[in-house]
Amino acid sequence: MIKKHADNICFAIIIAILAFVPLLLQMGYISGGSTVIFIGKCIAYAIVAIGLDLIWGYTGILSLGHGLYFALGAYGMGMFLKLQSTGGKITDFMHVGGLSELPFIWTLFESLPSAIFFTIVIPATFAFIIGFFIFKNRVKGVYFSIISQALTWAMYSIFIALSPYTNGNVGITEIQSLVGSVKGDANRTNLFIVFYCSIVILTLVYIVAKFLVNSKFGKVLIAIRDGENRTYFSGYQVSMYKTFIYTISAIIAAIAGAVFINFNAGVTPSEMTISASITMVIWVAVGGRGTIIGAVIGAFVINIAQYNLSSGNLVEVWQYIIGLVFCLTILFFKGGIVGIATQQIPELVNKLKRRRVHDSVRN
Repeated sequence: MIKKHADNICFAIIIAILAFVPLLLQMGYISGGSTVIFIGKCIAYAIVAIGLDLIWGYTGILSLGHGLYFALGAYGMGMFLKLQSTGGKITDFMHVGGLSELPFIWTLFESLPSAIFFTIVIPATFAFIIGFFIFKNRVKGVYFSIISQALTWAMYSIFIALSPYTNGNVGITEIQSLVGSVKGDANRTNLFIVFYCSIVILTLVYIVAKFLVNSKFGKVLIAIRDGENRTYFSGYQVSMYKTFIYTISAIIAAIAGAVFINFNAGVTPSEMTISASITMVIWVAVGGRGTIIGAVIGAFVINIAQYNLSSGNLVEVWQYIIGLVFCLTILFFKGGIVGIATQQIPELVNKLKRRRVHDSVRN
């Protein structure tokens, strides 16, 4: 029973640890709320990693442009939060850009229900259109990865060029979370509300992802990953399966972006760069793709390592260290952290046991 549900038990332990973090702040074991805010961002990263694992780990589609959907979700929620801070009026950067009234695209995010709806629908529609035409033409492998990179770069350039609407490189800044500011000791209640809500969202996304991969639908995804042509000739509409899971993955990434901006108090086009998307791939690879729980573990491990390395004596080489870890994982530990714990360590233990038995027999 423990082996069968080891991933769920591990996830429950992670959630319990996360739930205890704000209590550590209250008890004085953590100085300031910046650590809690950082962990909140890691929760958002874990959510997007789950979405990426669905299409890469289970379906075999390597997307190098998932930062686009993460950024679209962050921008969608950010537009609503910015309008709350301006009282529904146009922003300063719109004034500078020559606009005299609120653009139509911004009016879609004036109310919270509308903002939530379009934060999900816009990335989902974009992903569905891309997936439908690409997968229908049976584009796969490295070709899809290159296309996803190109689309991300194109959208990045568009966001930079449309500065009157997006504020260019600066992005949407100086905003608060849905419940108000989360910075400072006076706003700890707001921080805790946002933090625990993000934990709930992570849990729901994990449950949905596990349901999908454990269902018949998930088995078809694995079949597509391991033998797409055989699955195609077995009568399955492979392109529709791939389009659907790609859209679901984009929705999860957008939700992660919406969670992220509540902790980050802003979003810039840098969130949709190719490097940001590749970093997401590293999370999944290091944690263990094709496991869901591995994506969660990888997102926390890599970001916590990056947080500590980039602020210490290794500030100038921390990127090389993360890159080296990724390369070693791909070359020698293809199952990532989860693979080491579930496969390689048990194999090593069994090998040592067999050697001891053999030696005892010889003696």
